[in-house]
Order: sequence, then C-alpha cells, then structure tokens
Amino acid sequence: MNKKLVLIDGNSIAYRAFFALPLLNNDKGVYTNAVYGFTMMLNRIIEEEKPTHMLVAFDAGKTTFRHATYQEYKGGRQKTPNELSEQFPFIRELLDCFGIKRYELENYEADDIIGTLSQQAEQEGFEVKVISGDKDLTQLTSDKTTVSITKKGITDIEEYTPAHVQEKYGLVPIQITDLKGLMGDASDNIPGIPGVGEKTALKLLHQFETVEKLVESVEEVSGQKLKEKINEHRELALLSKRLATILRTAPIEVALDETAYNGMDRDKVIAFYKELGFQTLLDKLDEENGQDIEQEEIDVQIVDEITADLFADENGLYIEILEDNYHHGDILGIALSNEHGHFYFRGESALSSAVFKQWAEDETNYKTIYDAKKAIVALRHRGIELKGIDFDVFLASYILNPAESVEDVAAIVKVQQQPPLVSDEMFYGKGAKRAVPEEAKLSEHLARKAKALLALKDAMLIKLEEHEQDRLFMDLELPLSNILADMEWQGVKVDIERLQSMGQELSVRLRAIEAKIFDLAGEAFNINSPKQLGIILFEKLGLPVMKKTKTGYSTSAEVLEKLEDKHEIVKEILHYRQLGKLHSTYIEGLLKVVNPKTAKVHTRFNQALTQTGRLSSTDPNLQNIPIRLEEGRKIRQAFIASEQDWLIFAADYSQIELRVLAHIANDSGLVEAFQAGMDIHTKTAMDVFHVSADEVTSNMRRQAKAVNFGIVYGISDYGLSQNLGITRKEASEFIAKYFKSFPGVQDYMDASIQEARQRGYSTTLLHRRRYIPEITSSNFNIRSFAERTAMNTPIQGSAADIIKLAMINMSERLKREGLKARMLLQVHDELIFEAPPEEIDILKQIVPEEMENAICLNVPLKVDYNFGATWFDAK
Repeated sequence: MNKKLVLIDGNSIAYRAFFALPLLNNDKGVYTNAVYGFTMMLNRIIEEEKPTHMLVAFDAGKTTFRHATYQEYKGGRQKTPNELSEQFPFIRELLDCFGIKRYELENYEADDIIGTLSQQAEQEGFEVKVISGDKDLTQLTSDKTTVSITKKGITDIEEYTPAHVQEKYGLVPIQITDLKGLMGDASDNIPGIPGVGEKTALKLLHQFETVEKLVESVEEVSGQKLKEKINEHRELALLSKRLATILRTAPIEVALDETAYNGMDRDKVIAFYKELGFQTLLDKLDEENGQDIEQEEIDVQIVDEITADLFADENGLYIEILEDNYHHGDILGIALSNEHGHFYFRGESALSSAVFKQWAEDETNYKTIYDAKKAIVALRHRGIELKGIDFDVFLASYILNPAESVEDVAAIVKVQQQPPLVSDEMFYGKGAKRAVPEEAKLSEHLARKAKALLALKDAMLIKLEEHEQDRLFMDLELPLSNILADMEWQGVKVDIERLQSMGQELSVRLRAIEAKIFDLAGEAFNINSPKQLGIILFEKLGLPVMKKTKTGYSTSAEVLEKLEDKHEIVKEILHYRQLGKLHSTYIEGLLKVVNPKTAKVHTRFNQALTQTGRLSSTDPNLQNIPIRLEEGRKIRQAFIASEQDWLIFAADYSQIELRVLAHIANDSGLVEAFQAGMDIHTKTAMDVFHVSADEVTSNMRRQAKAVNFGIVYGISDYGLSQNLGITRKEASEFIAKYFKSFPGVQDYMDASIQEARQRGYSTTLLHRRRYIPEITSSNFNIRSFAERTAMNTPIQGSAADIIKLAMINMSERLKREGLKARMLLQVHDELIFEAPPEEIDILKQIVPEEMENAICLNVPLKVDYNFGATWFDAK
C-alpha cells in the first residue's frame, strides 16, 4: 500500500477559516467560525486525499530562531483577534477527536516542522501533501511533494508542483527563497531589496538564478539605479533569503510512524459536534454511518385481523406518524412487542378494530410508549382514548439528560447503549428523498422500535431511581403529558373576524409609518432591504456607522437602538419593524393555523425541549406573543372562550423566580420581605440606596427591578449596564451593593457554582438535572456562561416544576369539584382557563389555592388573577 502523508499548517488554515466565514456564535456564546471552517477542510482533505498519515503543525510562540538573526521578523503582524485565539483550544480538541497528530516546537515555526517531516517522508518513499495559506511553503514542492495553497476562503485551492512553479514563475521550487530574498514579504516583515517587486525579482532570477550569484555578478545588471540598489542592500537580500528558507533539519521529536492516521473516534467527534452545535456536520455523520448499522434479526407478524390473544401484561406500543403536526398527520402503522412476539398493524386496520380500541382504552393493560402525548392526541382524533401508559421513553430520556438531542427511538437506544437501530432519517430519507419503503421493511423498522421500548424501560427506570428522578417522572411529567394532550385537543377559540380586523388596522398603521419614513428619507425605498436601508441611513443621512457586514452596513436592531437618538427616522424604522413582525408572525401566522371548522388553534406543547424544564409551544407559538407593545397585547383580544357566554380566567404567579431564589438562598432580607408582603423591588431599592420606602423613586425601583430579575439570570455588569443605560462601573457597583444587602444570595451563587463544578450538574427542588460540563472549561467565556447557568438553573427549573405541579393539582381539582371549566393554556408563569360565568367565583377560590400550595417554600407563593370575555380582558 502506498503511504501518503498530509501535513497541514494549522495556524494558517485556522486564520483562513476565521476570515472566510462569518463570526458565528453557538448557543453557549462561543465563537466557532474558525473551528467550523477547519473541520470542513479536514473532512474534505480526508475524503479526497485518503491519507495514511497526517499531522497538523502549529507555531509554538511569537519568537523563533529567526528573530536572533532579524529582530523585526514578523514584526508588522497585527495581534490575533481574541475571537480567533479562543478557538485554538477547540481546534486542538477537534484534531484529537479525529485521531490526527498535532505538533509544535518551541523556537521553530510550523513551516520548519512541515519542511523537516516532508523531507523525511520523501526519503522513506511517501507521497506528501502540504496544505497551507502561505506561499513560502511552495519551496518544498518536488516530484513527491505537492503543496496546496488556499487562495480565497477555504475551498479555492491552487496546487503547486515543480511544473506549476515553473509555469507560474519560470523558477524551480528552491528559487522561491531567492524570490523572497529579492522582493521581500510584507506579511512576514521580510525586507528584501527596497523597491524591487515580483516582476523585477523574477527577471533577475531568470538571468542570475540565485541571490548569491546576483550579488557576485551585480556589474552585469542592466540599469544603474537597480545596480546601486542591489549593491547597497546586498546583505539585506541575503538575510531575507535566509529568513524565507524553511529549515528541513529541525530537532523535531515526532517520528513518521507516530503520524499514522487510523480514522476518527466517531463517538468523540459526535460529542464535539454537539458541544459546538455543528448540526449540519452531525447530520452528515449520520448519513455516512447509517448504512453500517447491523441490526438484530426480528420476526414480525403482519396482522390482518387483531385478536385479544396478541396482547400481554407488558407491551411496547409504537405509533408511527411522520408529520411533525400529529393533530392531522396520518398514522402510517402501529407496532406491538411483548412476550408473545412482534406484530405490525396497518394504520387503518388497527384504527377500525374494536379489539384494538378496547385494549387501547383499558387502563389495566400497560403500555410502554414513545411520546405519550403525541400518541394520545393522534388516537383521540380517531375516536380512541389511549390509557394505561405506564412508561414513556421519550420523557424519561429528557429527564435523564435534557441536553441530549432526541429525534427518535434510535437516538435514545444509542445513548442508553442498547442494540443499535437505524434512525428514522436514514430509514425514510429526508427532504425530497423522503419516502416510505415497502411494507415488509416498514413492519420490521416499527417492530424493532416497539421491541426496543421495553428494553429501554427497564434500563431507564434503574437510572431514574439512581438519580432520585423516578418521582419527577412518575408523579409529574408522565401525568402532565395527559393533561397537555387534553389541552392540545381542546384547543383555543379564535375570533377570526377580530383578528382580520386587527390585521387591517396594522396594515393602515404600517402604510402611515412607511410614508413618514419616506418623507424623512427624502425618497421611497425598500425598508425591509438592509442594503437599501444602509445606504439611506449611513450615506444619505450620514449617521455614524456602527458595524459593517460582508454585503454592506449592519442595520440590526442592536445597531438601530444605538442610533435612535441620532435621527427621527430610526425610531420610525424600529416601530415599523415591530408592527411588521406582529402583522406577519402573529396576525397572518395565527390565521394560517386556525382550524376553519372549529375556529380554534391547537398548539403543540413541547414538554421535552428546554433544559430548564419549562414548556414551550409550537404551531402556533402562544408563549411568544409580544406584550410590551400595546398592539401586541391587543392580539390577545382575539382569543375567546369556545362556549357561548363563557369567560376567560387567567391566573399567574407573582415574581415566582424571586420567591424561589429567596427560598433556595434562604437570605433573611429576601425571606422577611416576602413574608411581610412587601414590594420586593422597593425593598431592594431601600437596601441598595439606603433610603426609606417613601424616598424610593420610580427610577430607583426600575433599577432595583432590573437587578432583581438580572440576578436570577446571572446578569453581568455589562448586561446590567446595557439594560439600564449606565456605565459598567456603575452597574458593577450596583451589583456589589445588592450582594452586600442580600449576602445569602451571594453565598447561594458561590455554592451553586461550586456544587455544579463538583457534580457536573445543577438540580431543581424536584431533582430535575441540567448537566453543565462546560463549567470546568479553560475558556473564560464558556466557563462564565456555565457558571451563570449553574446559578439560574435551580431557580428557573424549580419555577417550571412548580407550575407543572399546579397544573396537575388544578386538573384533579376541576374533576373533583365537578366543574365544566377547562384549562386551556400555560404561558410561562400563567394558567389560562375558560369557564361558564357561574363558575368564576369558584375559580377565584380554587385556582389560587392550588397554585399557591403546589409546593411548600419558606416564603409564600402569590397568585394574581383576572377574567373577562377575552384573554386580553383577563389581564
């Protein structure tokens, strides 16, 4: 087998990737563009070059042996941007995951490592490929070594062989050092002969071959001025050549056999991609890996007529719906696995079977399932009430580690180290290639998933108990899935005419604002075009440029907010954008998802998405309706009760996260304030500013409120300064005063970070975990983000758990009281009901009772409520 060594100039390629790709942040606030570009290049190199050996060389530091000869060597280089410096540790980690040798040597450059190894490899009969963005390395080309130079970005590459060097310069590769000796190299601060450019240098080398021969035969040079230059700077030319010459005998301590490349550690690469949020690269890995999975053989019976003897005491039930929206998605097939075997029911066959319906609705027949809520809603649409669900592997997986990305049963199987399954994406394909295979294959795929559910149940129950999370699963999340299914099924009535009317009103407002913007600009233009808007703001109106993008000026909200006091047009543009989003996302968006038969929207609650345990919602997202704008709040006028003359009743926790903080931190000042029923923001202002309650101004209270809620989210001095429009120093002093006033909170913050560092995770009052491996990171930005997460997870997560408990208690209370009232929505800290007028007084009593007593804290929970004809009126 031919041996092929690929040598990569690590610093050069990292720089190329950094400047070629937009400055990307992942969800942890970490810059990743250089790492991403480097990864893409590595993948392409491995795929195209198929190396047997690989090494990535890095510069060890700023000083090398060349500085002893010429102190100003590379002196003109700008400092490496911090955004790039932060990414080098990840690039090194990436190489380790890929199983690629990396090396750096004190006092030498990456070029010298590459030059030395390439020569050794040539002598041992290797084919060598060098990859860099630095043309200096073209001097290494030979019959056995090709040098690839990145020209633009990371994909445009020029291949240098001796023939290409000859064709391009009329030189042999070794003469590249002579070329640099004469013309210099500004990027490395190699001086060369002043005034001699590439054209003149090539002409001289074509005549004299080397710098040495040139200076010896300088009298033969035509042109008196050039002759004088060479005579005057002959030593500089010889020095420049030495500086540009790559050392091929560096004292490296890495042997060729140590560079052997045996392929990546797939599990480590997957973990690395997940950590940095490289979803596209993860998808590509899945595609490459899917065909290699060897699944266990399975004997599946395709059932035409369902009989009672197919069922057992413990059953794995899998219902396949390919569409995301299971409210109207088709049931493709149903699989059952138990002690009697593995069975496949065709969708329509099972749904029309009285035997299947009777079994599905029997609470004493236990079913282990994947995504209980989805299955309950889908079957209810077909007239079947699914009961007897005693385990949901989807929810159990979420509780065990909410950071794990769970797309299907195969993903959980992999995490739980069970026998492998082909993923749904690999089985069905994705995008335009998505298709349902023949029934024989489909039945096996579904049956394997049903079988896996039972094995997963046993393994996951043990882990839930070990983590003290079995009660969180059995008493909270599993019963909540039934309640959420009921809420989704019920839906929320929408006043379509009111929504359409609001849309028309907003359209009129938008046209009026548009006319005003055009008047202020002095011309009409496309307000939604960043390019056209940038020209108007920064060229025509001369506003100060805050930030530039690849295509022109940045007109992001962040930029415009900083310019708001510079020109009246900016305020109008911001308002135009806000109203435009309201119109497109919340008016038109809602109208698109209203069921025309029932005039209801049936949102889907995401129960297993957020790492804090909070619920979110989709199609439509009812948790994101902007309520800071009056026009946004008015959208709630379109949500009405589904029964004639019924009312909407809304109840929400008052400052629940601050109350949870008071309990967990057990700070005497906070606890006493809440127990005394004080306004906590006034109390904070009193303590921080050392004033009486009467002396607290509205601005003091506003600042206190910002820091109170900021503390919950681990706010920094920078974040607080941005929120309040004050200096970082003032914000830092404010935070310091806060912690002095409430020392228990400071102690809690410190302890929560320490505990997370020791355990690797934070927990809520109900033992929900959030794993935070980044808390031990050597990268300051990553570690700081992790520390903030450790501080706020117990607070946010416990608040989320409390409202979930309240939902369960309220559901049981409504049944116990025999009320017609229904729970419709949960939005952050708020529960929304619909009820007949005669039940409102009962709700006034029982809703606060259940919500305020959902959990026992050392401070009281407080609930505010209201009611009215619409959701807007109930606020």
